Amino acid sequence: MEEYGKILLIAMPTFLVLVVLEKVYGYLKGHDTVPLDDAVSSLSSGMTNVLKDVLGLSIGIISYEWLFSKLAIFSIENTLIVYAIAFLAIDFYGYWSHRFAHKVNLFWNHHVIHHSSEEFNLACALRQPISGIFKFFTFLLIPAAIMGVPPEVISVVLPLHLFMQFWYHTRHVGKLGFIEYILVTPSHHRVHHAINPEYMDKNLSQIFIFWDFMFGTFQEELEDVPPVFGISRPALTWNPFKINFQHFFVLCRDAWYANNLVDKLTIWFRPTGWRPRGFDKLYPLHKIEDVYSFSKYKPALTKFQLIWGITHLFVVMVFLLDLFSRLGSLPFLQILVYGAYIFLTIYSLTDLMDKNKWNFLFEIFRMSMALCIGLWLESWFGHSTLLYLVYAYQFMAVLISVAFYRNETKKAIVLF
Repeated sequence: MEEYGKILLIAMPTFLVLVVLEKVYGYLKGHDTVPLDDAVSSLSSGMTNVLKDVLGLSIGIISYEWLFSKLAIFSIENTLIVYAIAFLAIDFYGYWSHRFAHKVNLFWNHHVIHHSSEEFNLACALRQPISGIFKFFTFLLIPAAIMGVPPEVISVVLPLHLFMQFWYHTRHVGKLGFIEYILVTPSHHRVHHAINPEYMDKNLSQIFIFWDFMFGTFQEELEDVPPVFGISRPALTWNPFKINFQHFFVLCRDAWYANNLVDKLTIWFRPTGWRPRGFDKLYPLHKIEDVYSFSKYKPALTKFQLIWGITHLFVVMVFLLDLFSRLGSLPFLQILVYGAYIFLTIYSLTDLMDKNKWNFLFEIFRMSMALCIGLWLESWFGHSTLLYLVYAYQFMAVLISVAFYRNETKKAIVLF
């Protein structure tokens, strides 16, 4: 946990700078692919994901350490070769876990947030899940365990493998010649994120594209079929918590109302999007029928609301960096409470960007939590001066949220 936090102290600011550079580059080129509201949602999602991982809020059905202890046949010295083997094994694991996520209802819930952006940019690479509480696919690392790849090597290579998937989430890079036959490129991944019928569930590889060639899931980006991004049942929210569990709640509801016991039990492992017969009419869901003719989700935010959302986001990043820098010194209970406050902040931030007029209730609760932390610790997790800055920021957040509520209520009265 502590080591991963140290890595994130470098990775998070780096990713943010790269997102900003893509925004500036697109603006100067007259092709801005990073709308600020979408970017705030994407970055918020990335923050929930890394916070969940650092807090250890997931359970492995089988641990790699156990697989290694039971299955290792060979013993490999800790050299560059073992890291290369580990990287290849993880990429194989990544391809198949990714394929399961696209093909099975329950596992799609874990992955849907990554596809939920209706844009395609570096920020959407950071849309990662918090709903993956259970880790099902460690068994796919059995080849690495048999070959004797030590667990500590896997733990080093896994985050590196994940971070290497960041760069190809962009529309500013065209096809890359012979590299298209070796590595996953932006062109390949644009296809993967598209909801065009020609592109659905294609290009599932993560680093090496040859897995798609081998297993029949490759699709080239076609000049006459421009990719349209998003998911066929659009999220219609900026809130990462809601996006993470929307599909799961649909599955729960369908399982509850299903008359057939077999449907109740098997809906979780049916193909993605499957519902019991007749449910599309009985319990209709909004679905994009024509990918070339639909309105993207875009609540009409004022300039002030957008600026406040971005300010909120930077405050969250400061909290996260402070927490990650002190994982080794704070008691575990304080780490959990700090994490809970940050989760609540991200929820409230994106809820306000969804223009929920009741957002002030979340802000009042959040301010109450901040006051309780101050009374409990007589500081902000060891920072005495910072406590009063947090109080001031929190008080401002409540005032802004109350003002938004009053404004939206007045609009509703005028419309009525």
